[in-house]
Amino acid sequence: MGSYRLRRFVFILIMLVIAAIPASQASWDELPTLDTIIQSDIKSDAQSKAWPELSEIEVKGRAAKTGYERAEFGNGWENQAGCSTRNRVLARDLTQVVIDEKCRVVKGELLDPYTGRLIQFTKGELTSDDVQIDHVVALSNAWQTGAQQLSYDARVMLANDPLNLLAVSGDSNEQKSDSDAASWLPHNKSFRCSYIKRQIAVKKKYNLWVTSAERDAMLRVLEGCAT
Repeated sequence: MGSYRLRRFVFILIMLVIAAIPASQASWDELPTLDTIIQSDIKSDAQSKAWPELSEIEVKGRAAKTGYERAEFGNGWENQAGCSTRNRVLARDLTQVVIDEKCRVVKGELLDPYTGRLIQFTKGELTSDDVQIDHVVALSNAWQTGAQQLSYDARVMLANDPLNLLAVSGDSNEQKSDSDAASWLPHNKSFRCSYIKRQIAVKKKYNLWVTSAERDAMLRVLEGCAT
């Protein structure tokens, strides 16, 4: 290996290590890979793990959206050790990743969990939006189901928590918008169990509630997880 290639290899390795440094109170290292999550969907114990957590979540009507602004959850993505939350998620969820000297993911491949499509990602003015970072529990939904009562710091944590973040295709993220489980589910049916289990885990972690329609939709998905 030439000296230039060796230096570049070492540099990329260092950037990947930096990208793995946990953000404040966010358990990056404890999360399974996306492939592991997808495979876990077909396990027979999927229901037994998710149903007890869902039963512990309060069921209430959705609060008014009054006062909601993205700024209530922080000023965009947090930056930790020179790496933004967006780039951390891209580095986690994409394969064949290339990272530049500013800890930005500039290239990679995404097997989109929401559609099942393989997306070739290249950072650029016209291409970066091809892959977006979705809040599994949308922030406006969180606002209407209890996040108004959280401290500002807790809301920032929610917005940057890797448990609540997935790299997905831009069009599916925009289609989902701020929908809950009652009004939107991933087109990729094989990922719906993981999607719902993540929503339940996030709601439980931040003491958010679900609406009755949301709970019913979650239960319908969970019923099909133990196959």
